[in-house]
Amino acid sequence: MIRSLSVAQTRAETVEMVFPEHTNARGSLYGGRMMSWIVTVGTLAASRLARGLVVLGSMDELDFLHPVLAGQIVQLAATVPLAGRSSMEVDVEVHAEDPATGLRRLATRAFLGFVAVDAEGRPRPTGAQVVPTDPEEERLQAEARQRRERRLNRLLQRRRPEAEEPPPRHHLETCRVVFPEDAIVGNLMFAGRLVMDLDEVASMVAMRYARGPVVTASVDALDFVNPIRVGQIVHYRAALNHVGSSSMEVGVRVLSEDPLSGEVRHTCSTFVTLVHTDFAGRPRPLPPYQPQTEAERRRWEQAEQRRQSRRARIRSAR
Repeated sequence: MIRSLSVAQTRAETVEMVFPEHTNARGSLYGGRMMSWIVTVGTLAASRLARGLVVLGSMDELDFLHPVLAGQIVQLAATVPLAGRSSMEVDVEVHAEDPATGLRRLATRAFLGFVAVDAEGRPRPTGAQVVPTDPEEERLQAEARQRRERRLNRLLQRRRPEAEEPPPRHHLETCRVVFPEDAIVGNLMFAGRLVMDLDEVASMVAMRYARGPVVTASVDALDFVNPIRVGQIVHYRAALNHVGSSSMEVGVRVLSEDPLSGEVRHTCSTFVTLVHTDFAGRPRPLPPYQPQTEAERRRWEQAEQRRQSRRARIRSAR
């Protein structure tokens, strides 16, 4: 029997206090921690609707509109405006509140795609449908359908093999074993942990270049084309692609390795924009960067195009 719910009935909320352990060097919420919280509340809403295990399949572009400081309260609200046979579209709004003044403002908004899976990680029916009950919910569902179509098209592009090439001068590769505590349920790695690690690696590349504090400004679309399981080795490859007056783009590629067979598979790739700041949070100038090889020039040109798209997207979001 298929259950029917309104968009409002799918709502799930979490509230977090930003402690010093959640912050970067300048005292603002670490971007990877925010993304982990977003994935967590999204997982909560999706798993309630699907009544069981779900995994993150995709996350659309994510822009951090305002810094969130230590001592502030973060409210995350997730809804499911659209459910398919096994997939779900999840909308997460994040507001930050200053408890001293009561000022509350939108910190970011995220759109995620989840898949209902069984204990072996295979897709299963959600057993539910979302039926709008008013014009606003109809609008939300129509927008979710459009995002799903764009995501499916993007995923087809991401499944094409990526060319291997020597890394640029400013890069970092690190790896770690996936332990049981990294899994959501069973042996599938929780995406919230992965995005936190991913942002940390990107930040290390940016800090090394800037020689100072950095904050995450945005993360481009992220699609998981292969799962990662407990006992496997995760490889994070990050490289500096572009440098502006105070911002940098770092590309991150995540691979999973089966240590028993030696098989290595691509899991996801994205581009992280980080800003060099002083300890008060003010943007600081970066050392000039001049691409030297053909590969570095190509990375620079492609990053410049993405930079223009991000600026337009952030202007519309504000």
